[in-house]
Amino acid sequence: MKAIELNSRTDKKGYLKIKYPLERSEKNVRILILVDEDNNETEEEELWLKAISQNPAFDFLKDESEDIYSLTDGEPFND
Repeated sequence: MKAIELNSRTDKKGYLKIKYPLERSEKNVRILILVDEDNNETEEEELWLKAISQNPAFDFLKDESEDIYSLTDGEPFND
């Protein structure tokens, strides 16, 4: 198997553009991308929360009838 290493950058929107001639046309290819892990977990969590908060699949949670519990419900869990 032949490995090809490319150095590139993402644009402002996070898209990756690769300009690399393979000299093969209409062939299946497999691309392996390794991303440096310099992001901290907070940034990843914020990105996930932003994506899920904008997903229309969760719009039903904005309905007040879904608020069936309060802070005084239940008993404390002490493990």
